[in-house]
Amino acid sequence: MNSRRPRITLLAGGVGGAKLAVGLASICEPGQLSIIGNVADDQAFHGLWVSPDIDTLTYTLAGRIDSSKGWGLADESNRVLDGLKRLGCDSWMYLGDQDMATHIMRTHLRQQGVRPSLIAQRIAESFGVQSNIVLPTDDRVQTRIRTPQGWLSFQEYFVREQCQPEILEIQLDGLERATVTAEALAAIREADLLVIAPSNPIVSIGPILAIPGLGQAFALSNAIKIAVSPLIGGATVKGPADRMLSACGYSCNNLGIADCYADLIDGLIIDQQDQAEADALKARGIDVMVTHTLMRDTADKARLAGELLQFAQGQLTEEKQAC
Repeated sequence: MNSRRPRITLLAGGVGGAKLAVGLASICEPGQLSIIGNVADDQAFHGLWVSPDIDTLTYTLAGRIDSSKGWGLADESNRVLDGLKRLGCDSWMYLGDQDMATHIMRTHLRQQGVRPSLIAQRIAESFGVQSNIVLPTDDRVQTRIRTPQGWLSFQEYFVREQCQPEILEIQLDGLERATVTAEALAAIREADLLVIAPSNPIVSIGPILAIPGLGQAFALSNAIKIAVSPLIGGATVKGPADRMLSACGYSCNNLGIADCYADLIDGLIIDQQDQAEADALKARGIDVMVTHTLMRDTADKARLAGELLQFAQGQLTEEKQAC
């Protein structure tokens, strides 16, 4: 990073990723921040293509998110879903009436052959989002989870089954046919700072980095690379990341997070409750910042984003001195 405002690219999925995106957006100028979101949670419901993580990013950055749930739109109604219930349709995936409009538009444009990346940009612009929301691939890649009851889509596991079944295996369907978008490669290539949000490293960040060509571009970038741990006191604030780490053979602590991002990051931001792990992380050659990582409100999000930028600037200064 130099005297001009740094170009930042954030890899994000889910609620934690959206919160940090808001924090960074609050201290960035328009065009300074790009966010590569997770599309492996996408699934069709009622004939509509739903992209939960991308929509959560969009709605959160637009200030339209239902803050009580962390997803969906505020001031929502559900008359369409009630009607579908009366008709005997599965209704375990909550989709509000305003939210349905997003999915109708997305599905209509996809059927017309419009690239998903352009659709995501159009939806973000319609909500007044100024940050650049980027898809890692325009191809269909979907997380599948094997349980004792069989294979489930991510939404079946996460929403319908409430993350209760034992996880036996996690895989990405469609990965062998996926290609990275030019927009994602440009966002990584042009970044001065690459940030991994406090998102689930297995099913939110992992699918982004797994897209052929994207993980390699991230690894080869000369940008400063910092991850924010999703763990506080060895557990997640929300979601099954801790159980998924264990199921995939990683320790459910910040050393496990570091293992997920081995050879990819220069620094890791951890919560004060986990300060005892800092020395072990530093012994691995990872710079560590210890702070309060829980983002309860707008001030917390902006504070953490500001501290992240200061941490990155400190790493750059150290690199220059080493040279």
